[in-house]
Amino acid sequence: MGKNNFVKYDLCVIGCGTSGFAAAMRAFDLGKNVCIIESEEIGGAGVRWGALASKTMWELSKDFAIASKTDRGYRAVELILDYCDVKDTVLAAVKEKQYQMLSQIETFSHPEWKGIGSIILKKGCASFVSKNKVKILSDLCCEDILEAEKFIIATGSKPRSFAGIEFDHEKIFSSDSILNLEKFPKRLMIIGAGIVGCEYATIFSNFGRTKVYLVDHAKTVIPYEDSDISDFVCSCLENNGVEIFHSAVLKEITRHSDHLDVVLGFEDGHCHVSEVDAVLISIGRDPNLSCLNLENAGIIPDKSGRIKTDKDCNVIDNIFAAGDVTHLPALVNIAEMEGRHAVMTMFDKPLKPLSYKDMSTIMFFNPPVAAVGMSEKMCQKKKIAYRAAYYSNSLLPRSIAMRSLKGFVKIISTDEKKPKILGMRAAGPQVSNTIMAVALFMHQSGEIRDMLSTLYPHPTMSEAIQECIRLLLGESVFKPYAFPEKLKIWSWKPD
Repeated sequence: MGKNNFVKYDLCVIGCGTSGFAAAMRAFDLGKNVCIIESEEIGGAGVRWGALASKTMWELSKDFAIASKTDRGYRAVELILDYCDVKDTVLAAVKEKQYQMLSQIETFSHPEWKGIGSIILKKGCASFVSKNKVKILSDLCCEDILEAEKFIIATGSKPRSFAGIEFDHEKIFSSDSILNLEKFPKRLMIIGAGIVGCEYATIFSNFGRTKVYLVDHAKTVIPYEDSDISDFVCSCLENNGVEIFHSAVLKEITRHSDHLDVVLGFEDGHCHVSEVDAVLISIGRDPNLSCLNLENAGIIPDKSGRIKTDKDCNVIDNIFAAGDVTHLPALVNIAEMEGRHAVMTMFDKPLKPLSYKDMSTIMFFNPPVAAVGMSEKMCQKKKIAYRAAYYSNSLLPRSIAMRSLKGFVKIISTDEKKPKILGMRAAGPQVSNTIMAVALFMHQSGEIRDMLSTLYPHPTMSEAIQECIRLLLGESVFKPYAFPEKLKIWSWKPD
């Protein structure tokens, strides 16, 4: 790396995670000479530490759980499971993506590249000298100083630590270090019942080699979602063998040579002590701003420790920021969108305003859960009248054929003569694919009946969307009166 060096770059991108890489490539599209500075492995939380790694592990655990089933007319005589092999497969997937990224950077930094624009990757920690210059530190020594016309801060985030308890990455892990495990722990306690905590609870319980305890500080997991989603996820985790401690907080962890003692406190004042082999702490992420010396560029983080930007990701003058360093939620698709948008803005290219509306979210549980748009809680908070319909997957031919009956589709619409979709929540196989159709339709702001103008393929999971819409319009094939627990429709008004 680092063959093309310029006195002054058009753009310096600090961080080569999802946002930084996307920003660099968009600037390259515009014929700019770009320098990327990365202190650790490229890919960031989107590849090395988070999304790709955890979803690879989730896929492996899902396949193993399916292979272990005995209710499908076949039974595996013996399934051999080795954590090291699982870990190697996950790391192979991570490296595959990392080397794709490296290959592209190398292609456009190589002397043989004669086209317009270039990209160079420099290793080290970037530290601002001024608004136009940064020094690159390696082992706290200055390796290089470079100047650029524009800067993007895309250094991502790091797992939040629990007050008074340090990660040792041997028995007490963060989501970034969970792959440091050398074998399946017999007993794993997960602190935090948000999306990441519930995903890892799903993964380890799917493999069936670990007794999983999940500590939920609220009264239900995924507490910001509607109760039907929270209750569904909670039920699925418990059916998978996960033991959940609700309304509990971590008080203390005592290390022993061969185990950990974990003390939990409850609302009524009593405590519970558990003996486990490993603890995963998943209580959120904080922006990664170490080493940057932002004050030298005239930047002061807000009270949450994040960088404040305007609607076009601009921080101050020639400096922009994108991704996890700026706000929550910390999502890969948002980070990529912002990185690309920032580049177009800084180089005065026409583009549409950023839109965070109707962004879909996938939660990789067993089965997966998907969400887009408003929930009932959101509608009620904003005093928006709505109608909602619930369609169980157990009535869906594809779901029946897959022998996977758990799950449902819930569509929330405006309460008017020609209703529009406000949001959707779905659980079950393939929801990560079907959710996008609804997200796109919502973006186009069409009437709900318009979604019935296209013939849905059969048998598919997408037919649950079709039937749920028909249910809202009073035209469903199966009727709520005949299946009151599987088909439901209701409405809510502010008064």
